[in-house]
Amino acid sequence: MKNVKEKYCLLITLLVCAVAVMIFVPAIPQSETYHNFADKRTIFCINNCWDVLSNIPFILVGIAGLVFTIKKILQNDEKLTYLPYAIFFAGVFLTGFGSAYYHLNPTTATLVWDRLPMTISFMAFFSAIISERISKKIGQGMLLPLLFIGIGSILYWIWTEGLGIGDLRIYALVQFIPITFIPIIILLFPSKYTRGNDLFYVLGFYGLSKLFEALDTQIFALFGGIISGHTLKHLAAAVAVYWLLRMLKKRKKRKELT
Repeated sequence: MKNVKEKYCLLITLLVCAVAVMIFVPAIPQSETYHNFADKRTIFCINNCWDVLSNIPFILVGIAGLVFTIKKILQNDEKLTYLPYAIFFAGVFLTGFGSAYYHLNPTTATLVWDRLPMTISFMAFFSAIISERISKKIGQGMLLPLLFIGIGSILYWIWTEGLGIGDLRIYALVQFIPITFIPIIILLFPSKYTRGNDLFYVLGFYGLSKLFEALDTQIFALFGGIISGHTLKHLAAAVAVYWLLRMLKKRKKRKELT
């Protein structure tokens, strides 16, 4: 698919289809069974200890990413290019605390503080990919709207929970669209930077984290109660973030290559 207009049409068609499908899907409530994680051990006086402590890598890599991106911004080194990445790493940093707080006492009320910063990271990353792969003007212009949509999806969910009809449909779209569209964008639009293939490792580790999450109980049983799938989920997701930071540090603009 060489025609740029055809690529745009494909993305717009997929977006419209995703939104249309979600409109006709019934409201999606938050299942209370979601909070029933496999590893419930209290260690060092910490409830659900390893699901809590495995969030530390998010905090560390979030700090490292913030230091790198803020330095780039202060140096005016493609300031607008690194702004969404700075927001992404800020979201990761806050996710470390929000997820740890949630896992200390897993409930729908505490889950908000896990999902809110995570959503900010998703939207900022999506903006960065659009900016670098499709159009800098479009990507940078979409940063604030995407962040508002992401935060709005959480606020809408909280509001519907208060009404007793919890609805996660908008939040599901906020998760589904970036994760689905980013690989398509990577395949359709060439990168303006080297090391673009590193994004497949980022997506791969994130996909692995979702697999670990789905197999939480089975992994806990497989390893004899030593480590759970959800703990491994946190670690794999943190590796995905680290790989993104590694890419940003190593990459160069293609026009600078000799």
